[in-house]
Parts: sequence; structure tokens; C-alpha cells
Amino acid sequence: PLVTPSGAHIPLSRVASIRIAEGPPMIKTENARLNGWTFVDIRDVDLGSYVKNAREILRDKLDLPPGYSVTWTGQYEYLLRVQDKLSVVIPMMLFIILLLLYLTFRNMVSALIIMLSLPFALVGGIWFIYILGFNFSVAVAVGFIALAGVAAEFGVIMMIYLDNAIKDSKKKNEYKTIDDLKGSIMHGAVMRVRPKAMTVAVIVAGLIPIMIGGGTGSDVMQRIAAPMIGGMVTAPLLSLLVIPAIYLIWKKREIKQLALTEEKNGE
Repeated sequence: PLVTPSGAHIPLSRVASIRIAEGPPMIKTENARLNGWTFVDIRDVDLGSYVKNAREILRDKLDLPPGYSVTWTGQYEYLLRVQDKLSVVIPMMLFIILLLLYLTFRNMVSALIIMLSLPFALVGGIWFIYILGFNFSVAVAVGFIALAGVAAEFGVIMMIYLDNAIKDSKKKNEYKTIDDLKGSIMHGAVMRVRPKAMTVAVIVAGLIPIMIGGGTGSDVMQRIAAPMIGGMVTAPLLSLLVIPAIYLIWKKREIKQLALTEEKNGE
């Protein structure tokens, strides 16, 4: 019985109808619309690919009545937000690197040589991610951003050593032929072998414990470290082999111009 403000006892059946019926244990709404959630756990596939395939299947096989819709949320929603941010952050990062390279060398050609070589430096990270079976994620993207910074640093140091070798050759008056140019480039590149090997060894030694460790957060840290470890194979090779080769092609024009100038002066 219920007690009213006047103190009288009234049976509950007088004010309400009580019955047992099946129904949802909780009514959920979002954006003022009733909704029901279906939780999905995935494995052996990345989140973006799963949602893409699931959307195609639902579009072909699910016939929703009017007023109903399907929305993907949860981690997928976070993934979309991160993709939007990365679409702004990554171009901005590349522009900042290019600007810093230009301010360092005061030469756009040198800056572009380093920037255009960065994709080759990332190949090792891509292969290592593939070998480990890691899917592309935010953590992997962060690892590649860090790898791009290290690769750019390798390229900067190599370019500085090559420029210094050319300057020394000019001071000694040994910068007249293509063979002089090749000798200067060889000398400058060889000077970077030992420091680069030490840098690679330190980076790999610092990241290996992350790859073999376990515990909370290790899965995320491994995906950040993996691109760096894989890239430490191709990035040094790039700076030691590819950049000097491109530098040689670029400086050949300077040698040819010097030769033409000497011929004109001789005439």
C-alpha cells in the first residue's frame, strides 16, 4: 500500500498497472534517438579494413526499415579523429623539415635532395612492420614520424660533410675534373661511416628491450619502436649511398661549367 499526504492507505493497483514483460534492461539514447549497441572484437585485421568490409556486407545484406541507421563508433571513431589530425600534422611536419633544411644550407636543391630521399629511408620500417605482422595504427604512424626525423638528420650530416669536402678540394685547387669531384665525395662520405654506425648501434640497442619486453603498454611501445628499428637498416644505407650519388649528379654540372669557363678564359 501507498501512503498519501493525507495519511490514507491506497493499494498500488489503484494508481498503476504492474506486469512482467520482456524488454531491454536499459533504454539508451544518443542525439535524442533510441539506440542499441553491438560490441565487436577483432583480431588479425586492422580496424579500418574490418569496418570497410563490414560496411559493404551490411549495405548489401541489411535492409533497415525507415527511421533506422547504423553508425560505427568506439575505437573506430577515435581512429577517424586521429586520421583527420594526421592529415594536417604530417604535411606540416614535412614543411617544417623542408624549411629547417633550407635555413641550414641556404640552398633549396640540398634541402630537396634530403626530402626526396626520405621515402627510401622509410622502406626498412615498412618491411619490419610487415615481418612482425603489425597493422598500421596511430602508434606505428608516430614511429614513422620519428624515423623520418632521424633519416633527415642523417641526410643533413652527410650533406654537410660532402659540402666541406668540396670546399677543401677547392682550396687545394683540386676541383677541376669529374675524378676530382668523385674523390671529394668519396672522402666526405667515408668520414661519416664510423659516426653513423655508432648512432645506429645506440638507437637499436636502446629500442631492442622495448621489442622483447612485456607488460602494460608494451604493445603500443613496440609499434612505435618497430619502424625505428627497421629504418635503421635502410636510412644509413641511403645517406651513405643514395645521397652521395645524387650529390654527384648535381655537382657534375658545376664541374662542366668550370671547364667551360676555363676554356673561354684560355681563348
